[in-house]
Amino acid sequence: MTFLELAEQVLKDEKKSLTATEIWAIAETKGYDKKLNSQGKTPWATLGAQIYVNSKDNPKTLFAQIDSRPKKFYLKSQAPQIDLSDLETVEIATQTIKKKKFEYLEKHLHPFLTYFAYYHLRCYTKTINHSHSPKKEFGEWVHPDIVGCYFPFDEWKNEVYDLSSSIGNTTVRLFSFELKRELSFSNLRESFFQTVSNSSWANESYLVAAEISREQEFREELSRLSTSFGIGVIQLNIEDPYSSEIIFPATYRENLDWETINKLTMNTDFREFISTVKIDITSKRIHKKEYDTIYQPDKLEIKSD
Repeated sequence: MTFLELAEQVLKDEKKSLTATEIWAIAETKGYDKKLNSQGKTPWATLGAQIYVNSKDNPKTLFAQIDSRPKKFYLKSQAPQIDLSDLETVEIATQTIKKKKFEYLEKHLHPFLTYFAYYHLRCYTKTINHSHSPKKEFGEWVHPDIVGCYFPFDEWKNEVYDLSSSIGNTTVRLFSFELKRELSFSNLRESFFQTVSNSSWANESYLVAAEISREQEFREELSRLSTSFGIGVIQLNIEDPYSSEIIFPATYRENLDWETINKLTMNTDFREFISTVKIDITSKRIHKKEYDTIYQPDKLEIKSD
């Protein structure tokens, strides 16, 4: 049974809208979780991410969602049977949340990106502290804000990974992220080319922000830049982490820029990251404590320092 099949079965049984956490709790009581082919430690979060992506990006999806926090899901086929009498209340609550003005800095967005990177890109991240680099060695644009790595052996069988390694194709993937609080015409070019300068050494590079202008002309220019330089764009949703999304995908680069990687090792955080990745690849065991902590959605919130 897959995550989506599990969710479908629970929603079919219950005939009402449920959050991802509620779906998982019911699945456990019914024993569906034992039919799931997953060894992850936080399956309810994976479940929520998969339902959200499927219900949003798949025109043939079986699922529909209510714009609440956290989101609730139900089966389209059961819509006439679903009691949505609380939808008005949900909408009012959602509007209240959206009107709330959050005062936050870029650093407050790091846990949201770490959560998204893990559940959507299967990537473990590490924050790079710019103060851990000798200033005389670097210009203004060199450091990525967050780096990450995808390890295939976290999902593959050992025999498959060993075979891929023996033929020189481990599919380990390095990511680089440049994080901004907001993106608009006022800072688009500076932010974008800072990402190009700081992140183009990796297999995949992303420009990430919580607030991205929806102006059509701006989106067209953002799309053009993304396509031209292969930089992906991620929008974080600090009100509902499940709803964070890749607006424009990054172009995968097969070859890493080793000269830049070598230069970045002057930063102690980056050097530790590279060392940890090497150890993890060699041992085929991920030392999770060496990466950023992955918080669950109910723990992700903007807090003042």
